[in-house]
Amino acid sequence: MLIPGGEDPLTVEETLHGEKVAARLRALVTAAGGWIPFSQFMRFVLYEPDLGYYATGRVGFGTEGDFVTAPELSPLFARCLARQVAEILALTGGGDIVEYGAGSGRMALDLLTALERLDVLPGRYRIVEVSAPLCARQRALLDGSPRLAARVEWTDSPPADAWRGVAIANEVADALPVDRFRILGDGCEAQGVVIAGQAFRFEPRPADAALAAAVAALRRRLPHSLPERYVSEWCPSLPAWFAAAGSALERGVFLVADYGLPRSHYYHPSRAGGTLCGFHRHRRAENLLARAGLQDLTAWVDFSALADAAAAAEFTIAGFTTQAHALGALGIDRELAELQRGADERTRYQLVQSVQTLMLPGEMGERFKLIALGRGIDGPLAAFQFRDFSSNL
Repeated sequence: MLIPGGEDPLTVEETLHGEKVAARLRALVTAAGGWIPFSQFMRFVLYEPDLGYYATGRVGFGTEGDFVTAPELSPLFARCLARQVAEILALTGGGDIVEYGAGSGRMALDLLTALERLDVLPGRYRIVEVSAPLCARQRALLDGSPRLAARVEWTDSPPADAWRGVAIANEVADALPVDRFRILGDGCEAQGVVIAGQAFRFEPRPADAALAAAVAALRRRLPHSLPERYVSEWCPSLPAWFAAAGSALERGVFLVADYGLPRSHYYHPSRAGGTLCGFHRHRRAENLLARAGLQDLTAWVDFSALADAAAAAEFTIAGFTTQAHALGALGIDRELAELQRGADERTRYQLVQSVQTLMLPGEMGERFKLIALGRGIDGPLAAFQFRDFSSNL
Protein backbone atom coordinates (compact mmCIF):
# COMPACT_ATOMS: atom_id res chain seq x y z
CA MET A 1 0.00 0.00 0.00
CA LEU A 2 1.27 3.47 -0.90
CA ILE A 3 0.99 6.18 1.74
CA PRO A 4 0.42 9.65 0.27
CA GLY A 5 2.66 12.49 1.42
CA GLY A 6 5.24 12.69 4.19
CA GLU A 7 8.86 11.65 4.17
CA ASP A 8 10.61 9.25 6.52
CA PRO A 9 14.01 10.32 7.87
CA LEU A 10 17.05 8.88 6.10
CA THR A 11 19.65 6.66 7.71
CA VAL A 12 23.24 7.88 7.93
CA GLU A 13 24.21 5.52 5.10
CA GLU A 14 21.36 6.79 2.92
CA THR A 15 22.29 10.39 3.62
CA LEU A 16 25.90 9.82 2.60
CA HIS A 17 24.88 8.04 -0.57
CA GLY A 18 22.38 10.75 -1.44
CA GLU A 19 25.05 13.43 -1.01
CA LYS A 20 27.39 11.50 -3.32
CA VAL A 21 24.70 11.19 -6.00
CA ALA A 22 23.76 14.87 -5.68
CA ALA A 23 27.39 15.95 -6.04
CA ARG A 24 27.78 13.96 -9.25
CA LEU A 25 24.50 15.36 -10.53
CA ARG A 26 25.58 18.94 -9.86
CA ALA A 27 28.75 18.28 -11.86
CA LEU A 28 26.66 16.82 -14.69
CA VAL A 29 24.30 19.81 -14.78
CA THR A 30 27.18 22.28 -14.62
CA ALA A 31 29.01 20.54 -17.49
CA ALA A 32 25.80 20.73 -19.57
CA GLY A 33 25.62 24.51 -19.14
CA GLY A 34 23.41 24.62 -16.05
CA TRP A 35 20.31 22.80 -17.37
CA ILE A 36 19.49 19.20 -18.35
CA PRO A 37 16.25 17.65 -19.67
CA PHE A 38 14.33 15.69 -17.06
CA SER A 39 14.90 12.42 -18.95
CA GLN A 40 18.64 12.81 -18.37
CA PHE A 41 18.07 13.47 -14.68
CA MET A 42 15.77 10.45 -14.40
CA ARG A 43 18.17 8.16 -16.24
CA PHE A 44 21.03 9.20 -13.92
CA VAL A 45 19.19 8.82 -10.60
CA LEU A 46 17.75 5.44 -11.57
CA TYR A 47 20.50 3.75 -13.61
CA GLU A 48 23.90 5.45 -13.19
CA PRO A 49 26.37 2.65 -12.29
CA ASP A 50 27.08 2.43 -8.53
CA LEU A 51 24.85 5.43 -7.87
CA GLY A 52 21.37 5.01 -9.38
CA TYR A 53 18.40 3.61 -7.53
CA TYR A 54 18.32 0.38 -9.57
CA ALA A 55 22.11 0.10 -9.87
CA THR A 56 23.12 -0.15 -6.21
CA GLY A 57 20.91 -2.89 -4.81
CA ARG A 58 19.13 -0.40 -2.57
CA VAL A 59 15.81 -0.86 -4.36
CA GLY A 60 13.30 -2.37 -1.96
CA PHE A 61 10.55 -4.73 -3.14
CA GLY A 62 7.65 -5.84 -0.96
CA THR A 63 6.19 -4.54 2.27
CA GLU A 64 9.62 -3.80 3.74
CA GLY A 65 10.80 -1.85 0.69
CA ASP A 66 9.61 1.13 -1.32
CA PHE A 67 6.78 -0.44 -3.34
CA VAL A 68 4.93 -3.71 -3.91
CA THR A 69 4.52 -5.24 -7.35
CA ALA A 70 1.81 -7.77 -8.20
CA PRO A 71 4.19 -10.80 -8.12
CA GLU A 72 5.53 -9.68 -4.73
CA LEU A 73 2.01 -9.22 -3.40
CA SER A 74 0.77 -12.72 -4.16
CA PRO A 75 1.71 -15.92 -6.04
CA LEU A 76 -1.74 -15.68 -7.65
CA PHE A 77 -0.49 -13.18 -10.22
CA ALA A 78 2.19 -15.52 -11.60
CA ARG A 79 -0.09 -18.56 -11.39
CA CYS A 80 -2.66 -16.79 -13.57
CA LEU A 81 -0.04 -15.44 -15.95
CA ALA A 82 1.34 -18.96 -16.31
CA ARG A 83 -1.93 -20.05 -17.92
CA GLN A 84 -1.56 -17.36 -20.58
CA VAL A 85 2.10 -18.22 -21.10
CA ALA A 86 1.22 -21.91 -21.44
CA GLU A 87 -1.34 -21.10 -24.14
CA ILE A 88 1.20 -19.07 -26.11
CA LEU A 89 3.88 -21.76 -25.81
CA ALA A 90 1.37 -24.25 -27.20
CA LEU A 91 0.73 -21.93 -30.17
CA THR A 92 4.46 -21.55 -30.84
CA GLY A 93 5.22 -25.23 -30.40
CA GLY A 94 7.32 -24.60 -27.32
CA GLY A 95 10.14 -22.12 -26.94
CA ASP A 96 11.65 -19.81 -24.37
CA ILE A 97 10.57 -17.12 -21.95
CA VAL A 98 12.47 -13.84 -21.80
CA GLU A 99 11.72 -11.61 -18.81
CA TYR A 100 12.83 -7.98 -18.79
CA GLY A 101 13.67 -6.45 -15.43
CA ALA A 102 12.95 -9.40 -13.12
CA GLY A 103 13.13 -7.39 -9.88
CA SER A 104 13.67 -9.69 -6.92
CA GLY A 105 13.17 -12.78 -9.10
CA ARG A 106 9.88 -13.64 -7.39
CA MET A 107 7.81 -13.73 -10.58
CA ALA A 108 10.40 -15.87 -12.37
CA LEU A 109 10.33 -18.43 -9.56
CA ASP A 110 6.54 -18.46 -9.19
CA LEU A 111 5.98 -18.56 -12.95
CA LEU A 112 8.37 -21.46 -13.47
CA THR A 113 6.79 -23.30 -10.51
CA ALA A 114 3.32 -22.85 -12.01
CA LEU A 115 4.45 -23.88 -15.49
CA GLU A 116 6.06 -27.01 -14.07
CA ARG A 117 2.74 -27.84 -12.44
CA LEU A 118 1.08 -27.40 -15.86
CA ASP A 119 3.85 -29.50 -17.48
CA VAL A 120 4.78 -26.75 -19.95
CA LEU A 121 8.20 -25.55 -18.81
CA PRO A 122 10.07 -23.44 -21.38
CA GLY A 123 13.33 -24.55 -22.91
CA ARG A 124 15.08 -21.59 -21.30
CA TYR A 125 14.05 -18.75 -19.02
CA ARG A 126 16.24 -15.78 -19.88
CA ILE A 127 16.33 -12.76 -17.58
CA VAL A 128 17.47 -9.47 -19.12
CA GLU A 129 18.76 -7.41 -16.21
CA VAL A 130 21.10 -4.40 -16.30
CA SER A 131 21.54 -4.23 -12.51
CA ALA A 132 24.28 -6.50 -11.14
CA PRO A 133 22.93 -6.26 -7.55
CA LEU A 134 19.46 -7.30 -8.74
CA CYS A 135 20.96 -10.21 -10.71
CA ALA A 136 22.61 -11.40 -7.49
CA ARG A 137 19.30 -11.14 -5.63
CA GLN A 138 17.49 -13.08 -8.35
CA ARG A 139 20.13 -15.82 -8.39
CA ALA A 140 19.98 -16.19 -4.62
CA LEU A 141 16.21 -16.67 -4.71
CA LEU A 142 16.17 -19.07 -7.65
CA ASP A 143 19.07 -21.14 -6.28
CA GLY A 144 16.63 -22.37 -3.66
CA SER A 145 14.96 -24.39 -6.46
CA PRO A 146 17.94 -25.94 -8.31
CA ARG A 147 15.78 -27.89 -10.77
CA LEU A 148 14.11 -24.72 -12.01
CA ALA A 149 17.22 -22.55 -11.68
CA ALA A 150 18.99 -24.83 -14.16
CA ARG A 151 16.75 -23.39 -16.92
CA VAL A 152 17.52 -19.75 -16.07
CA GLU A 153 20.11 -17.61 -17.84
CA TRP A 154 21.05 -13.97 -17.26
CA THR A 155 22.06 -11.32 -19.76
CA ASP A 156 22.29 -7.54 -19.72
CA SER A 157 20.90 -7.09 -23.23
CA PRO A 158 18.02 -8.48 -25.33
CA PRO A 159 18.59 -11.81 -27.11
CA ALA A 160 20.37 -11.41 -30.44
CA ASP A 161 19.66 -14.93 -31.66
CA ALA A 162 16.29 -15.71 -33.26
CA TRP A 163 13.88 -17.32 -30.82
CA ARG A 164 10.20 -18.12 -30.29
CA GLY A 165 8.03 -18.04 -27.19
CA VAL A 166 7.00 -15.35 -24.70
CA ALA A 167 8.61 -12.05 -23.69
CA ILE A 168 7.41 -10.47 -20.43
CA ALA A 169 7.89 -6.99 -19.03
CA ASN A 170 6.11 -6.45 -15.71
CA GLU A 171 6.43 -2.89 -14.37
CA VAL A 172 9.41 -2.12 -16.59
CA ALA A 173 8.10 0.44 -19.10
CA ASP A 174 7.03 2.79 -16.29
CA ALA A 175 10.70 3.18 -15.30
CA LEU A 176 11.87 4.30 -18.76
CA PRO A 177 13.10 7.92 -18.52
CA VAL A 178 10.56 10.53 -19.62
CA ASP A 179 10.74 14.17 -20.64
CA ARG A 180 8.39 16.61 -18.97
CA PHE A 181 6.63 19.29 -21.02
CA ARG A 182 4.20 22.17 -20.52
CA ILE A 183 1.74 23.39 -23.15
CA LEU A 184 2.15 27.01 -24.25
CA GLY A 185 -0.23 28.19 -26.96
CA ASP A 186 0.37 26.14 -30.09
CA GLY A 187 3.69 24.82 -28.81
CA CYS A 188 5.31 23.58 -25.63
CA GLU A 189 8.31 24.06 -23.38
CA ALA A 190 10.54 21.50 -21.69
CA GLN A 191 10.57 21.23 -17.92
CA GLY A 192 14.23 20.52 -17.20
CA VAL A 193 16.42 20.50 -14.11
CA VAL A 194 18.79 23.18 -12.75
CA ILE A 195 20.87 23.51 -9.58
CA ALA A 196 19.28 25.38 -6.69
CA GLY A 197 21.94 25.78 -4.00
CA GLN A 198 22.76 22.24 -2.96
CA ALA A 199 19.46 20.92 -4.36
CA PHE A 200 17.66 20.89 -7.72
CA ARG A 201 14.53 22.46 -9.15
CA PHE A 202 12.50 22.41 -12.34
CA GLU A 203 13.07 25.22 -14.83
CA PRO A 204 11.47 25.63 -18.27
CA ARG A 205 13.40 26.02 -21.51
CA PRO A 206 12.22 26.03 -25.13
CA ALA A 207 11.50 22.47 -26.24
CA ASP A 208 14.05 20.92 -28.58
CA ALA A 209 12.97 19.70 -32.02
CA ALA A 210 12.27 16.12 -30.92
CA LEU A 211 10.07 17.07 -27.96
CA ALA A 212 8.24 19.79 -29.89
CA ALA A 213 7.50 17.38 -32.75
CA ALA A 214 6.35 14.61 -30.39
CA VAL A 215 3.97 16.90 -28.51
CA ALA A 216 2.62 18.38 -31.74
CA ALA A 217 1.99 14.87 -33.08
CA LEU A 218 0.15 13.67 -30.01
CA ARG A 219 -1.99 16.85 -29.94
CA ARG A 220 -3.06 16.16 -33.53
CA ARG A 221 -4.16 12.65 -32.54
CA LEU A 222 -6.15 13.62 -29.46
CA PRO A 223 -9.94 14.04 -29.69
CA HIS A 224 -9.71 17.11 -27.44
CA SER A 225 -7.46 20.14 -26.99
CA LEU A 226 -5.00 20.56 -24.13
CA PRO A 227 -5.33 23.65 -21.94
CA GLU A 228 -2.65 26.32 -21.53
CA ARG A 229 0.10 25.35 -19.04
CA TYR A 230 -0.97 21.70 -19.12
CA VAL A 231 1.93 19.53 -17.84
CA SER A 232 2.62 15.92 -18.77
CA GLU A 233 5.32 13.52 -19.97
CA TRP A 234 6.61 11.88 -23.11
CA CYS A 235 8.85 8.79 -23.17
CA PRO A 236 11.43 9.29 -25.95
CA SER A 237 13.10 5.89 -25.48
CA LEU A 238 9.95 3.74 -25.66
CA PRO A 239 10.15 2.93 -29.42
CA ALA A 240 13.83 2.02 -29.26
CA TRP A 241 13.34 -0.05 -26.10
CA PHE A 242 10.56 -2.12 -27.65
CA ALA A 243 12.36 -2.49 -31.00
CA ALA A 244 15.46 -3.84 -29.24
CA ALA A 245 13.51 -6.06 -26.84
CA GLY A 246 11.40 -7.66 -29.55
CA SER A 247 13.75 -7.65 -32.53
CA ALA A 248 14.82 -11.31 -32.36
CA LEU A 249 11.41 -12.76 -31.44
CA GLU A 250 10.49 -14.62 -34.62
CA ARG A 251 7.18 -16.04 -33.43
CA GLY A 252 5.45 -15.40 -30.14
CA VAL A 253 3.91 -12.77 -27.90
CA PHE A 254 5.32 -9.88 -25.89
CA LEU A 255 3.28 -9.39 -22.70
CA VAL A 256 3.58 -5.98 -21.03
CA ALA A 257 1.90 -5.42 -17.66
CA ASP A 258 2.02 -1.97 -16.09
CA TYR A 259 -0.01 0.94 -14.84
CA GLY A 260 -1.06 3.21 -17.65
CA LEU A 261 -3.74 4.40 -20.04
CA PRO A 262 -4.57 4.75 -23.74
CA ARG A 263 -3.41 8.06 -25.23
CA SER A 264 -6.77 9.87 -25.10
CA HIS A 265 -7.12 9.08 -21.38
CA TYR A 266 -3.46 9.64 -20.52
CA TYR A 267 -3.47 13.14 -22.03
CA HIS A 268 -6.95 14.10 -20.84
CA PRO A 269 -7.47 17.76 -19.83
CA SER A 270 -8.40 16.64 -16.30
CA ARG A 271 -4.95 15.02 -15.89
CA ALA A 272 -3.25 18.41 -16.00
CA GLY A 273 -0.28 17.56 -13.76
CA GLY A 274 0.88 14.44 -15.57
CA THR A 275 1.55 11.06 -14.00
CA LEU A 276 5.18 11.43 -12.90
CA CYS A 277 5.72 10.44 -9.27
CA GLY A 278 8.31 9.14 -6.83
CA PHE A 279 8.15 6.61 -4.00
CA HIS A 280 10.22 5.97 -0.90
CA ARG A 281 9.20 3.43 1.74
CA HIS A 282 5.67 3.27 0.34
CA ARG A 283 5.21 7.03 0.60
CA ARG A 284 4.60 9.27 -2.38
CA ALA A 285 7.53 11.66 -2.75
CA GLU A 286 6.81 15.32 -2.03
CA ASN A 287 9.82 16.45 -4.10
CA LEU A 288 10.64 14.50 -7.26
CA LEU A 289 14.10 16.02 -7.48
CA ALA A 290 15.13 15.25 -3.89
CA ARG A 291 16.67 12.09 -2.46
CA ALA A 292 18.45 11.40 -5.75
CA GLY A 293 19.35 7.73 -6.04
CA LEU A 294 17.29 6.87 -2.97
CA GLN A 295 13.73 7.06 -4.27
CA ASP A 296 12.00 5.46 -7.22
CA LEU A 297 10.80 7.67 -10.07
CA THR A 298 8.09 6.43 -12.39
CA ALA A 299 5.53 7.60 -14.94
CA TRP A 300 2.44 5.82 -16.21
CA VAL A 301 2.66 4.08 -19.58
CA ASP A 302 1.00 5.52 -22.69
CA PHE A 303 -0.23 2.21 -24.09
CA SER A 304 -1.15 3.82 -27.41
CA ALA A 305 2.49 4.88 -27.82
CA LEU A 306 3.53 1.33 -26.94
CA ALA A 307 1.14 -0.05 -29.56
CA ASP A 308 2.62 2.36 -32.13
CA ALA A 309 6.14 1.21 -31.23
CA ALA A 310 5.04 -2.40 -31.61
CA ALA A 311 3.49 -1.74 -35.02
CA ALA A 312 6.73 -0.09 -36.17
CA ALA A 313 8.56 -3.26 -35.09
CA GLU A 314 6.06 -5.41 -37.07
CA PHE A 315 4.05 -6.68 -34.11
CA THR A 316 0.26 -6.72 -33.95
CA ILE A 317 -2.03 -6.09 -30.99
CA ALA A 318 -3.26 -9.44 -29.68
CA GLY A 319 -5.22 -7.98 -26.77
CA PHE A 320 -5.43 -5.11 -24.29
CA THR A 321 -7.36 -5.15 -21.03
CA THR A 322 -7.32 -4.26 -17.36
CA GLN A 323 -5.51 -6.41 -14.83
CA ALA A 324 -8.83 -7.30 -13.20
CA HIS A 325 -10.33 -8.56 -16.47
CA ALA A 326 -7.14 -10.44 -17.35
CA LEU A 327 -6.84 -12.22 -13.99
CA GLY A 328 -10.54 -13.01 -13.99
CA ALA A 329 -10.31 -14.53 -17.45
CA LEU A 330 -7.25 -16.56 -16.43
CA GLY A 331 -9.07 -18.15 -13.51
CA ILE A 332 -7.92 -16.33 -10.40
CA ASP A 333 -10.94 -17.75 -8.57
CA ARG A 334 -9.79 -21.31 -9.28
CA GLU A 335 -6.20 -20.49 -8.34
CA LEU A 336 -7.38 -18.90 -5.09
CA ALA A 337 -9.45 -21.95 -4.19
CA GLU A 338 -6.49 -24.25 -4.86
CA LEU A 339 -4.09 -22.22 -2.72
CA GLN A 340 -6.60 -21.94 0.11
CA ARG A 341 -7.13 -25.70 0.20
CA GLY A 342 -5.40 -26.98 3.32
CA ALA A 343 -4.06 -23.54 4.27
CA ASP A 344 -4.44 -22.10 7.77
CA GLU A 345 -6.92 -19.33 8.49
CA ARG A 346 -4.30 -16.56 8.44
CA THR A 347 -2.98 -17.65 5.03
CA ARG A 348 -6.49 -17.88 3.60
CA TYR A 349 -7.24 -14.37 4.83
CA GLN A 350 -4.01 -13.02 3.32
CA LEU A 351 -4.84 -14.62 -0.03
CA VAL A 352 -8.29 -13.02 -0.08
CA GLN A 353 -6.76 -9.65 0.79
CA SER A 354 -4.26 -10.00 -2.05
CA VAL A 355 -7.06 -10.80 -4.52
CA GLN A 356 -8.85 -7.61 -3.50
CA THR A 357 -5.69 -5.55 -4.07
CA LEU A 358 -5.06 -7.20 -7.43
CA MET A 359 -8.65 -6.89 -8.66
CA LEU A 360 -10.48 -3.92 -7.12
CA PRO A 361 -10.82 -0.76 -9.27
CA GLY A 362 -9.49 1.46 -6.48
CA GLU A 363 -6.42 -0.73 -6.06
CA MET A 364 -4.54 -2.40 -8.95
CA GLY A 365 -7.49 -3.80 -10.86
CA GLU A 366 -8.04 -0.91 -13.29
CA ARG A 367 -4.87 1.16 -12.96
CA PHE A 368 -2.82 -1.78 -14.21
CA LYS A 369 -3.26 -3.07 -17.76
CA LEU A 370 -2.05 -6.05 -19.76
CA ILE A 371 -1.24 -5.76 -23.45
CA ALA A 372 -0.27 -8.64 -25.73
CA LEU A 373 1.81 -7.79 -28.79
CA GLY A 374 2.17 -10.69 -31.19
CA ARG A 375 4.33 -11.70 -34.10
CA GLY A 376 3.15 -14.66 -36.16
CA ILE A 377 0.42 -15.44 -33.60
CA ASP A 378 -3.29 -15.12 -34.15
CA GLY A 379 -5.67 -14.53 -31.24
CA PRO A 380 -7.86 -14.53 -29.40
CA LEU A 381 -5.82 -15.18 -26.26
CA ALA A 382 -7.28 -16.36 -22.98
CA ALA A 383 -6.47 -13.24 -20.93
CA PHE A 384 -8.71 -11.09 -23.13
CA GLN A 385 -11.80 -13.30 -23.39
CA PHE A 386 -13.79 -11.25 -20.84
CA ARG A 387 -13.04 -7.77 -22.27
CA ASP A 388 -10.66 -6.54 -24.92
CA PHE A 389 -10.13 -2.78 -25.03
CA SER A 390 -7.77 -2.78 -28.04
CA SER A 391 -10.11 -0.43 -29.92
CA ASN A 392 -9.40 2.25 -27.29
CA LEU A 393 -5.75 2.39 -28.27
